[in-house]
Amino acid sequence: MSTTTPSDQAHSGKAILLDRDGVINHDPGDYTTSIEEFHILPTALATMRAWHDAGFKLILITNQGGIAKGRYTHEAVAEIHAYLRREAEAKGAPIADIFYSPHHPDFGQSLSRKPGSLMVERAIAKHKLDPEKCWMFGDKARDITCALDAGVRRGILIEPNAPLSDWKSVPLSVWA
Repeated sequence: MSTTTPSDQAHSGKAILLDRDGVINHDPGDYTTSIEEFHILPTALATMRAWHDAGFKLILITNQGGIAKGRYTHEAVAEIHAYLRREAEAKGAPIADIFYSPHHPDFGQSLSRKPGSLMVERAIAKHKLDPEKCWMFGDKARDITCALDAGVRRGILIEPNAPLSDWKSVPLSVWA
């Protein structure tokens, strides 16, 4: 699944790929099943804005296996993502695209689900990204594995619900 914003700017092939739960929003340790349970982490949008201002597209790459488990629906995910897009846009951190996998290994295998690299490969192809100029932020090893297997330059494993602002101060020369 993928949804693109209308304002799809050229970013010289650079992107920050982000897992959602535990990186952008608070991960309660189980599924975020509804908009009422979706809470954006305090520094996420400001950090995303700094990356956007530095010329990076912002793209979400997220497993949403609770759909396969019947815990929530595609519509609930769409509502959460629409809210996140509005909040990010309002803070100057527009999300260029969101890729999610509704699958769960308890109900069958899917190449789209992380650690599979298909969502990242789709993002690279669709947005004409240079994987050498991309970074992936995730709170699980599978987030990083999926990106590195697609040729992404760097994968940054953070603690769940940790502040993204810790990365905002890295000199931009490192990011380029």
